[in-house]
Amino acid sequence: MATADLLLHPVRLRVVQALLGDRTLTTGNLHAELPDVPVATLYRHVGVLADAGVLEVVGERRVRGSTERTYRLVTAAASVGPDEAAGMTPEEHRRAFGTFVAALLADFDRWADAAGPDGLDPARDGVGYRMTGLWLDDEEFSGLLDDVRAVLRARLDNTPRAGRRRRLVGTVFLPGG
Repeated sequence: MATADLLLHPVRLRVVQALLGDRTLTTGNLHAELPDVPVATLYRHVGVLADAGVLEVVGERRVRGSTERTYRLVTAAASVGPDEAAGMTPEEHRRAFGTFVAALLADFDRWADAAGPDGLDPARDGVGYRMTGLWLDDEEFSGLLDDVRAVLRARLDNTPRAGRRRRLVGTVFLPGG
């Protein structure tokens, strides 16, 4: 199975997203985060990702006669590389982008649905979305990408601690018409 086909299945993409941020989770933890996914389906997709090397087992323990595994995302294996992306057809890119956007919408819906008695507060929760138009030549755009990567890279090694919460950052770059 190609990397894009492997990663762009809606359930597998959600599993990958749940493990972003160097998290380690059991299948039970994953089910608690993805309660709408039937347990058997979740186990099957976790197995597919583990067999493909996208997830690695970082711990095992016996629980009521079975083995409970703890998984971590293998970040390098959890993305579509530039060569594969270049070989995708326009229809494959549409499907991939649609899956990405659907996952983004689902994450937004989960945030909106979890609003407490005080209601939604994007500023408090650090939620934002906007589109900006920039006039950049190819060299300036390449510099922008380098800057964005550097800003994110500087924070990728942050670990959980009091006061920190996991934040999902999604990027989309499109040429304007």
